[in-house]
Amino acid sequence: MARLCRLCPGPRTFPTTRGYYQHRRLAHRHPKPPPIESTYRRHPTLDGRPCDKNGAFLPPNQPPEPLPDDINWSPFPDRPSFEFAELMFEEAQLSRGKIDHVLRIWAAKHVADGHAQYGAIFTDFDELLQTIDQIDYGPETWRTFAVRYDGVVDRNSPPWKREVFFIHARNSLHVAEALASSPDFKGRFDVAPFEEYTGPACRRVSNLMSGRWAYKQAISEDANTHGSMLTPVVLGADKTTVSVATGNQEFHPLYMSLGNIHNDMRRAHRESVVPIAFLAIPHAERKWDSDKEFRLFKKQLYHGSLVKILEPLRAGMTTPHVMRCPDGHYRRAIFELGPFIADYPEQVYLSGVVYGWCPRCLALPTADFVNGDPRFREHDRALQDAYDPRDLWDVFGINSSVEPFTMSFPRADIHELLTPDLLHQLIKGAFKDQLVLWVVKYIKITADNEREAGHILDDIDRRLAAVPSFPGLRRFPQGRNFKQWTGNDSKALMKACSACDIFIPAIVGYVPERMVQCITCLLDFCYLARRSEHDTFTLQAMDRLLEQFHQLRTVFEDVGIRPDGFALPRQHSLVHYVRSIQLFGSPNGLCSSITESRHISAVKKPWRASSRHNPLGQILRKNTRLSKLAALRVEFGRRNMFYGDVLSYTLLSAGLDAPEDKEEAQDERFPYVSKIHDLADTLERPQLHRLIRRFLYLVSHPEAQPDNVLDAELIWLWEGEKVAVFYSATAVFYAPSEHAGPHGMHRELIRSTPSWYGEEPRHDTVLVTTDQNALGMDGMVVARVRSFFAFTYDGTQHSCALVEWFSLRDDIPDKVTGMWVVEPELDEHGERVMDVISVGSIVRACHLIPVYGTTRLPHGFSYTDTLDAFRSYYVNWYADYHAHETIT
Repeated sequence: MARLCRLCPGPRTFPTTRGYYQHRRLAHRHPKPPPIESTYRRHPTLDGRPCDKNGAFLPPNQPPEPLPDDINWSPFPDRPSFEFAELMFEEAQLSRGKIDHVLRIWAAKHVADGHAQYGAIFTDFDELLQTIDQIDYGPETWRTFAVRYDGVVDRNSPPWKREVFFIHARNSLHVAEALASSPDFKGRFDVAPFEEYTGPACRRVSNLMSGRWAYKQAISEDANTHGSMLTPVVLGADKTTVSVATGNQEFHPLYMSLGNIHNDMRRAHRESVVPIAFLAIPHAERKWDSDKEFRLFKKQLYHGSLVKILEPLRAGMTTPHVMRCPDGHYRRAIFELGPFIADYPEQVYLSGVVYGWCPRCLALPTADFVNGDPRFREHDRALQDAYDPRDLWDVFGINSSVEPFTMSFPRADIHELLTPDLLHQLIKGAFKDQLVLWVVKYIKITADNEREAGHILDDIDRRLAAVPSFPGLRRFPQGRNFKQWTGNDSKALMKACSACDIFIPAIVGYVPERMVQCITCLLDFCYLARRSEHDTFTLQAMDRLLEQFHQLRTVFEDVGIRPDGFALPRQHSLVHYVRSIQLFGSPNGLCSSITESRHISAVKKPWRASSRHNPLGQILRKNTRLSKLAALRVEFGRRNMFYGDVLSYTLLSAGLDAPEDKEEAQDERFPYVSKIHDLADTLERPQLHRLIRRFLYLVSHPEAQPDNVLDAELIWLWEGEKVAVFYSATAVFYAPSEHAGPHGMHRELIRSTPSWYGEEPRHDTVLVTTDQNALGMDGMVVARVRSFFAFTYDGTQHSCALVEWFSLRDDIPDKVTGMWVVEPELDEHGERVMDVISVGSIVRACHLIPVYGTTRLPHGFSYTDTLDAFRSYYVNWYADYHAHETIT
């Protein structure tokens, strides 16, 4: 359960022991490379100076007011009671009846042991809830306001005009204060906008406060605001369906975060994205679905609700509002409506544009749908003053009947605040819903007949099923012919199949080369967009890739797939990505995947735990209690109250000896002991003994050329020498764009085992460094691990790997796929060349995908044979984001 990391500047708390151990391994055990030296320019006026609780600025370097640091588990009597409540209510999510049953078993055990005077931790589930409700930390409870149609209503009016709609919301100001004061974000919270430069004319952006928007918005002519802290309010809204089977029950949550919080905190949630409202979803009979008045009412209800929900923040948008920050200091906050996370249908609602038009620019939704002049609120007003509603609709794509909620707040422009949506625009949109389907359609219309098209698609599925295993990579044993793609399916398919496993190796030979090149351009663009940090050079590369994509996608026009062009809002949105990154930093901290993930804990799990009868009230109460528990856990962590696990802490508190906290026990690798000649027989590699002797010679003679070593020169070694054989090894490497966060370490398990899940063998492929000063494949080679083993020679232990070498087929990547192609290195007898290398020379795992050629795979071909069956392989640099950065 809850653990505290004392090595973090926060310190940081973790709700689970597993998360704590993983954090310790990645963040503290392995040294990180020093960050790139940068020059920072902080905003000159809104620089977030500390003040006292009354708003008076403090002298420089004065510490904050001390906070209580006594050991106080209130409202719980002790740590076991808190962790029991956390486990039952938050982690296990047991029902009322089951928790009552657990508590009765506990009390019965005391009676059976002759200690009837001792009860369980709680009498029953109601007492547990009452204790949670007494927590003083976390956002406040919800309030409800009612809205109804305010026009003329009579007995002939449709039902929706007579219906009362309820909106449930938290006080947005109190939520902002709770987020800003959370010590969990200490060291992950920017109090002022800044510019970062890594070199001449090379600006780097990552988190929101490093972007141009924050720096621009921070300009204030009011001297009373100087020294204040710009506090962007990040919002996100997205409808979600909790059950199709019971009638498509929908909810429309609105989430809130602060732009000062770093992106990695938002991606990891850490209570940095909070549900602040559940918006009303008006429903009517089908005959009213296309009624203009009903559609207008829904949009006006939507925007009016947002204005009401955000009203508590209005005063703080012009007059500084004093609130505490994660470092304990008070600061004078100036609130600013910041980026809004939404998919395209929600963006249409938010911006008041006509469906099919771009909510950010005035580009006409024609065949090309290229970039247009930007939309902005003053221009919208000028157009509405000059043109009638029909012209606004037809010529400018403006729905004049809808006034965006941002019109009601100072300095807020919804057209600028809409952020790129990696999930719906790239992964589900341009990739899955468009390119994937276009390629399938091309195969169907160009095949000789429907039966032949089916054969081709079946072969593509078999190619997908033949993809080798890779750490962290999801496989699709049945190809891509499954019925419904979830968000995780789409992301996994993009990661596992889009560039290599599906549309690159799988369709090479079945579609024109320009079609393959078009897809690779889009994927390269996406992988760059997904990075946690961007500089001037990566943004220039994104511009080039997008231009190439626009040029190459005309192949779909030429072959008749898109005869009417590309009037596609989700593809058009890509033209705004570079500008949005310059404004708001990396889009992976402002993506709808964050809100969709938040749906699980804020909506779906509470709904499943409800009685399903009028569930929204139960969902709200569940969210309130979860927020209170999370806030209390952070407060206990700030007071350094989570020492060790709950048993060790309680034993020490009672003055008893506690067992050592063996946090790395799960990392132990248990080898089996063999002898060199026995291992050679097991692996069917009789040359193993000679290769180990050759390895020892090269270790003792580092200046020797490996190709010139003679057998007579090799070091003597007894064939019966003992070796410890391992079935896996751990690679830890610097991976700034992985989920470890900026400047984080990534850990993966490389396997070489004769039986994977009790079935076929698995021998992963790896990248081996040959020149640490070279970039990409110029300094690495590909190898396949046949065995991991360790032995001791002359008092020194050597950790080694027996590998098969792969060599580059050409000096440049493949012109069609853009990927390097490797071939197994063969000796004069046609056998694969093997060698023994140090495990320390392995950089990380890599993923190889066959160059399938023109021969179709036979039925029943197993993916475990793939790395043995083909003459050449693509080096899949789309296996993960770090591979995309490394294999250039």
